[in-house]
Amino acid sequence: MVEVAATARPPVCKLMDYGKFKYESAVKARESRKNQTQTIVKEIKLRPKIDPHDYGTKKGHVERFLKAGDKVKVTIMFRGREQSRPELGFRLLQKLADDVQELGFVESQAKQDGRNMIMVIGPHKRAPERKPESKLDRPSLAEEQEAARQEAARQEAQPRPVPSPRSAAPIAAETVVEAPAPASSDV
Repeated sequence: MVEVAATARPPVCKLMDYGKFKYESAVKARESRKNQTQTIVKEIKLRPKIDPHDYGTKKGHVERFLKAGDKVKVTIMFRGREQSRPELGFRLLQKLADDVQELGFVESQAKQDGRNMIMVIGPHKRAPERKPESKLDRPSLAEEQEAARQEAARQEAQPRPVPSPRSAAPIAAETVVEAPAPASSDV
């Protein structure tokens, strides 16, 4: 006898195989976990005086993370006199948010946290791009060799075109005959 619904009044029990019940509940739990996605937060660190090329590289990383469906925490680190100019970091974060607007949205606005300014960008709600295959998803070496062997056998079985007798005959070499040079006459 297995208690199916303990919170019901009166509690509901059922006569069944307890091992089978445990197995089915484990399968249901596994299926529900398979459909869940874990939120991963990637972090990018910048400085207020970043070079344009370096900014482009960091922006490319942010775009890649957002396309993969991950959140991005952008941190601007201030040092020394830079701490007295937080508006530089704020402008940089706003520029980054505008540049990746089609891929994500700003989840938490830029805020100063000690020597750092932090902003979180989340991806838009859509299916993430498929990550590279794991080794388990790829065919094994033996399967790849077997597929290549079958392809070679299939091509071998196809009839090959037979050349016509005319195209098989050797082409006669052209002979070039030079005309004799005209004799020079002194008149």
